[in-house]
Amino acid sequence: MSGSIKKQFAFLFGSVMAGSLILCMVISSLFSSSYYIKNKERVLAEGYNYIENMAGSGSLESGGYDTGFDYLSGKNNLEILVLDTDTETIRSTSGDNRMARRLLDYIINGNSSAELISQQDKYIIQKAVDPSMGMQYLELWGFLSDGKMILMRTPIESIKDSAAIANKFLTYIGIVALIIGIIITWIISSQVTKPILELVDISAKMTNLDFDAKYTSGGRNEIAMLGEHINDLSKKLESTISELKTANNELKQDLARKTELEEMRTEFLSNVSHELKTPIALIQGYAEGLKDNVNSDEESRDFYCDVIVDEADRMNRLVKSLLELNELENRFDNIKLERFDVVMLIKNCINTDALLLEQKEIRLKFEQNEPIYVWADQFKVEQIVNNYLSNAIHYVKNEMIIEIKTEIIDDKAHIDIFNTGDRIPDESLDKLWQKFYKVDKARTREYGGSGIGLSIVKAIMDSMGQNYGVINRVNGVSFWFELDAKGEVV
Repeated sequence: MSGSIKKQFAFLFGSVMAGSLILCMVISSLFSSSYYIKNKERVLAEGYNYIENMAGSGSLESGGYDTGFDYLSGKNNLEILVLDTDTETIRSTSGDNRMARRLLDYIINGNSSAELISQQDKYIIQKAVDPSMGMQYLELWGFLSDGKMILMRTPIESIKDSAAIANKFLTYIGIVALIIGIIITWIISSQVTKPILELVDISAKMTNLDFDAKYTSGGRNEIAMLGEHINDLSKKLESTISELKTANNELKQDLARKTELEEMRTEFLSNVSHELKTPIALIQGYAEGLKDNVNSDEESRDFYCDVIVDEADRMNRLVKSLLELNELENRFDNIKLERFDVVMLIKNCINTDALLLEQKEIRLKFEQNEPIYVWADQFKVEQIVNNYLSNAIHYVKNEMIIEIKTEIIDDKAHIDIFNTGDRIPDESLDKLWQKFYKVDKARTREYGGSGIGLSIVKAIMDSMGQNYGVINRVNGVSFWFELDAKGEVV
C-alpha cells in the first residue's frame, strides 16, 4: 500500500536512528581526539601523583614498586623517567638517554616551541615534538617534592589512532545497529499497524453496509479501544439501518395499502353506482309510466308493477349483501362453531333448488348418503353451498351436469361442486373473490347476480380460517371448500 502507515513508521524510526548514528559519528570525529587528550592529561596527573607518593615514602628506589611502576607505564602507554638531583637515572621505561637529555633541556634551557596545556606548582603539561623521532607527544615534566626531576610522556599519534579506531568501530557497530534496528522497526511496525489495517478494512466494509466484519486483534491500548468502539458502532449502525429499512418497508406497504384502499373505494363506488343505476332507472321509468297512464289496461299495469317490485327486490338484495359482506370483513358478525351433518345440509340446499334444476333440465349428481359431521357455523356454510350451487346452476352448459362430492382428507371435509360448461379464464381465477368482479357481466346481470356472492364466501371462509378455491376442469369448473371434520365419519 503506497504511503502506508507501516512504511511511514519504519521510515521515521529508520531516519531517527540513521540521524542519531551520523550525529554520533560527527561528534566523535570532531571531539574524540580532544577527549582522549584531555583524558591523557588526567592520566599524566594521576601518574605524577602516584610517583610523588612513592618518592615521599622514600621507596621510589625500592624494588617493591617495580610492579606498580610497570603497570602504570604499560596500562597508560606512558614513557617515564625519574632523575635524582645529580641527574642520575632512578626510574626509566626507556633504555636510551634521549628522555634524560630532553628533560634536562627543559629544566636548564627551557623549550619555547612546546605548546603549554596546563601548569601546576611542580609540573607542566605540554604538547611537544621530539625532533629525533619526529613525533608529537603529550608531556609532563617537573620536580618531585624531594627535588627529583620527572618526565612523563605519551605519543599523541597513538591517541589519534585510538580515536580513529574507536570511530571506525563505532561506524561499523552503528551500521549494523542501524540495519538491525530497521529490521526490528519493520517487524514492530507490522505488529503496530496490523490492527490499524484491520480497522481500515472494517471501515471499508462498513461503507458498503457490510457489518459482519468485527475487530478481533484485542489488546488494551488505544487502538484496541478504537476497535471496540468501531464494533459497537457497527452493531448500532446495523440495528439502525435495519430499523430504517423496516420502517421504510412498512411505509411502502402503508402507501401501497392506502393506494389499494383508495382504488378499492373508487371501484366500490363505481360498482355500487353501476349496480344501482339500472334498477333505479327501471323503477323510475315504469313508475312514471304508471303515473302518466301509458297503458290503461289491467295487464300492462300489473306488468309495470311487477318490474318495479323485481327491481326493488334486486336493490334490496344488493344492499343486504353489501351489509353482510361489510360485517364479515370487519368481524362484526360472530362465528358460531357447532357440530352438524354437512351431507344433510347439502341435501336441503339441493331440495330448495329442485324446481329450478328441473326447469333447466340439469342432472345433479350427489351420491353421498352417509353423514359427515363437521365443526363450523351451520348458517354460514349453508350460504356458501347455496352460493356455489347457484353459480353452478346459472353457468352450467353442454352436458348440463352438476356434481357434488364430499370426502375426508386429513381430518378435513372437502366439499367440491362441479358444473359442466365454459372454463374460467386463468387470469380471472384469482379475481373471482373480489367484490363486484364478473367474468361475464352481461350474463351475471341476466340472472340477477351482483358479483358479491364469492366475496361473501371468501369473508366467511377467512373468518373460520379454512381453505377454499376454484379449479378449471377439462369440461367445466369446480368450486371447493374445506371444514374441520376431526376424523368423525359415521
